Amino acid sequence: MVSFRLHFCFLVLFVVFLIPDHCLGHLCLPKKHVALFIFGDSLFDAGNNDYINTTTDSQANFGPYGETFFKYPSGRFSNGRLIPDFIAEFANLPFITPYLYPGYHRYTDGTNFASAGAGALVETNKGLVIDLNTQVHYFKKSRRLLRKKLGDAEAKTLLARAVYLTNIGSNDYTVPFISNSSTFQTYSPEKYVEFVIGNLTSAIKEIYKKGGRKFAIPNLVPLGCLPFARALNPDTGACFQEITALAKLHNEALSKVLQKLESQLHGFKYSIADSYSSLSESINNPSKYGFNESEIACCGTGPYRGIFSCGGKRSVKEYELCGNVSEYVFFDSSHPTEKVNQLFAELMWSGTPNITGPYNLKALFEN
Repeated sequence: MVSFRLHFCFLVLFVVFLIPDHCLGHLCLPKKHVALFIFGDSLFDAGNNDYINTTTDSQANFGPYGETFFKYPSGRFSNGRLIPDFIAEFANLPFITPYLYPGYHRYTDGTNFASAGAGALVETNKGLVIDLNTQVHYFKKSRRLLRKKLGDAEAKTLLARAVYLTNIGSNDYTVPFISNSSTFQTYSPEKYVEFVIGNLTSAIKEIYKKGGRKFAIPNLVPLGCLPFARALNPDTGACFQEITALAKLHNEALSKVLQKLESQLHGFKYSIADSYSSLSESINNPSKYGFNESEIACCGTGPYRGIFSCGGKRSVKEYELCGNVSEYVFFDSSHPTEKVNQLFAELMWSGTPNITGPYNLKALFEN
């Protein structure tokens, strides 16, 4: 019995010394612990919009959303996991909890501030979403709580090591077309993109000012080739080139501004993933990536199932649901399936410099 106890005690001590810890305040974390803070729109929203006063157009808290992986609607606009969920898995983190989840205050792993329908511009879906500026405001509130919990020095270390993942802009460019706005009669495409990129740049600088150093921002996909956009051309089903042209302008401007920030801000590192080329490839060569359908959504109604009715809880109640979601690139009229999200996440995590650079996410987490 004594021999067994000694052996057990030795084993416990061995395990304790084997796992490196770094204690932040009264919390002990792995020495190389890197948090993940998430900003953006419905591609990244893990359920924040469940807790705000909005419409079902900006929520996914009903079936068939979430049913493939979670087996229940988790607030995510997909049949399963989103890109940040896979990134968290690759980084050995838990799924990052929505900031507005009741009672949640453990920010040492990071926080998800993203809101479906949000844009870089305050005017985009105003009053129905958490715009990017407000998301950054929430980040600053969580930062204050981290400083209070960990102390200034340890909070500074955690924030500097953290990765800041952002996807924003799609709604800024698509909403004016869907709502028949006169925006593009007032502003040239170049000027409008300048506004969007300007607000995104301000948000990045504010996070940097508060201690952030490592930023990951995928560029925009060919927005005019999403099912909702094809439905705007029901006779031909062609991509809506005016919307895609805005995404291209945005991507060019984003690349330039990130290079500029790298030269201006000490310690600033970034990763930009070429989501545009990746989704274009999946649409144009679906069988190469294991898909059978790259134009029609799995869930919705109308041409290309491009009417945003998935789940029957929105203004249009009728919807159809495909039989095998794994064969589809798009789950609903605007959002990819979990399988596509995983492909995107893998490219962001370990992509080569021609796809994800100058750093991929794996490099940002490790350095």
